[in-house]
Formats: sequence, C-alpha cells, structure tokens
Amino acid sequence: MNSLCVLGLGYIGLPTASIFATKGRRVLGVDISPAVVEIINSGRIHIQEPDLDVLVRAAVQSGNLKAATKPLPAEVFILAVPTPFIVTPDGTRTPDLSFVEAATRSIAPVVAADNLIILESTSPVGTTERVKGWLEDELRKLGRPAAGLLYAHCPERILPGQMLKELVSNDRICGGLTAEASTRARDLYATFCAAQIFLTDARTAELAKLTENAFRDVNIAFANELSLVCDKLGVNVWELIRLANRHPRVKILQPGPGVGGHCIAVDPWFIVDAAPQEARLMRMAREVNDSKPRHVVAQVLAAARAGSVVACLGLAFKANVDDLRESPAVEIITHLAEAGLKVIAVEPHIQTLPASLEGRVELASLELALDRADVVVLLVDHRAFASLTLAQLAGKKLIDTRGAIR
Repeated sequence: MNSLCVLGLGYIGLPTASIFATKGRRVLGVDISPAVVEIINSGRIHIQEPDLDVLVRAAVQSGNLKAATKPLPAEVFILAVPTPFIVTPDGTRTPDLSFVEAATRSIAPVVAADNLIILESTSPVGTTERVKGWLEDELRKLGRPAAGLLYAHCPERILPGQMLKELVSNDRICGGLTAEASTRARDLYATFCAAQIFLTDARTAELAKLTENAFRDVNIAFANELSLVCDKLGVNVWELIRLANRHPRVKILQPGPGVGGHCIAVDPWFIVDAAPQEARLMRMAREVNDSKPRHVVAQVLAAARAGSVVACLGLAFKANVDDLRESPAVEIITHLAEAGLKVIAVEPHIQTLPASLEGRVELASLELALDRADVVVLLVDHRAFASLTLAQLAGKKLIDTRGAIR
C-alpha cells in the first residue's frame, strides 16, 4: 500500500508529493493528464520551479514516488487540485469546486477506515465539510462503509520561485473536522516541516488562508489606486512611495499592472461570495486591482500610433516564474492585440505562447523586440530585464508599470 496518495501534480501537489517521497514516504501522485504522469515517471518535471527537477528526480529514482492517472489505496489522501472561480454573465465570481469534487469522488473505491483525507487546495469556507459529504455520498452509491474516515484542511503557504524552501520553513495550519484529524495531519506534516504547526478547526483553517491573501490584495490595491491618483495629478508614484515609506510606521507596497496568480487574484472572491454584504473593502480592492490592466491598455493606446510596434516585456503573473495563471500581463497583451496593434511579447521563461495569444502576438527575444519596437511596455520585472536603462530605450516611448527601468 502507498503511504500517501496526492491528487493533482501541479504547482502544489508535485512539490508536496516529492518532498514526502524524499523523506521516506511511499507516494503515489495522481494526475488526470497522461502526459504529466509520463513526464514525472521519467524523473522530469512539467512546470518551472528552482531545484524542483532535482527533487523529483531523486524522489522517482528512490522508488518512493510514482505517478498514475487513478488513485490506489493509501493511508493518507491529499487533494491538491485547482479551485478557480466562474464568472457569471452578471459579473459575479462563484467558486468552482468541480475539481475538488471530482478528486474526492475518485478516491471512494480505494479509501478505508482510519484513512486521513486532507484538502490542501485553497477553498471557500465549508469545503472540507463538503468533501466529507461528497465522499460519503459516493461511498453510499458503491455500497461501502463511510465510518472511520478523518478529514482536515491544511493549506499551503508557499511562494512560486521559493516553493521548496518555504514548504519546509513556513508555519502551517492543520484544521480538522475533529481534533483527531488535526493531530494526525500535524504528525504527517512534521515529516518535513521545520516550522511551527498550529492546530485549529477546518473552517478557521480555510478562512485563514483566504484572509492572508485578501490582506495582501487590499494592500496592493492601495498602491495601485495611489498610482492612478498620481497619474491624474502628474506625480511620480515611485518617488512618492519611496518618500512616504520613510515614515517609521508606513510600508506602502509597489504598484503594478494588476494582480495575478491563482491565489491573490482569486481567494478574496471566495470571501466576497460567502459574505457579500460584509466583505465590502475586499470587494473594492479586487475591483481596483482587476481594473488596473485596463488603465495600462489605455496608456499604451495613447502612446501608440497607427502601425506602431509594441514590445511587451513579461507574460508571467510575477517575476522570475513561468506561471501565467490570472496574469494581468496576458490580459493587457490580449487587449492590445484586439485593438489592432502589432505586439511582440518577451517572456524568457516560456517556449511557446499560450493558446489565447497564438497567431495574434509574436514571441521574440528581448534584443529583437527592442530593435523593432516603437513602444516598450514593462509588465513583469524579471531578472532578465533588470539591466535595461533609459539610454537603451532612447527614441522609444516607455510605459514602465513596475518602476524598474532607471
């Protein structure tokens, strides 16, 4: 029997499965993509993350990590599948738990009494209880007993680009539907977590992760709104923030072209959906950050002329990663292409454009893009762009959404 079964081998599931395997646990990683399963079983990776390739190769070569498209019996099942939201015709964001439900129901044929089911996916409050309900419903359909199963929510707190370090060094919360589930989860994560592990109930654990990202989103929204004010008043926002932050109790974040990624751009909507009348500030912060790409598009259109070539530097949602999920850069480039501009994208961390941009945007090197561009738009402050100077961009119009070019 496998000690653990991790469902979902993406940005969270694969590092988690691999680190457990290198600590001596027998792990079966499950993914619905046969291509992903084949890549991992060969000791390679399908996502970009520093040192993850070394970890996965070691885990696979040890024999402790294997991948498959279907779950097998295990002592612990970890659900690490996506939890996006659906935008309804009226603009309402509703959590999409279909991946969590499908993963939950898929383990019904192989679970047994005393198994621990852990939801790692960032989820709306009450999702762990729904996992219990879905699994019990599926077990009833199969004529199998549902008693003796333990359920917990243990959200990850890791940053793309530093995942392996933060898996070990960051504090973790284990929130069970029962005290026994919380304790079992704590003992499991103590396998590799060198930081503190805090026990609570599942609902508090679910809301804690959402709260962390909503807090960050609100603070980013202040910086982004401040940049809009500065644009209107003719003030350099970067100089303003630098000076304001000299106050000992002020720490304003840096504005940008919007907020992306699967966490900060998504999680606050789960709180707004659950408590729409109460979460007014969080809703407004989301609206401010969601509106920033449109402001950048307007700046580019004002700077460009008919026939202008626009070089957009960066496609990822943040610096030095290949993750394009909810990326404001992708949204901005899409709108510029739709407006009829000739757009050249520079993204050193990918080899091919996402399907939404294929045939509409050219992917090129930084040198080629700068040589051909009339307008340069810095969207992501990748290290690859750190050496750019204003002198190199002489004669071109520049829109620096990160305040990175000196």
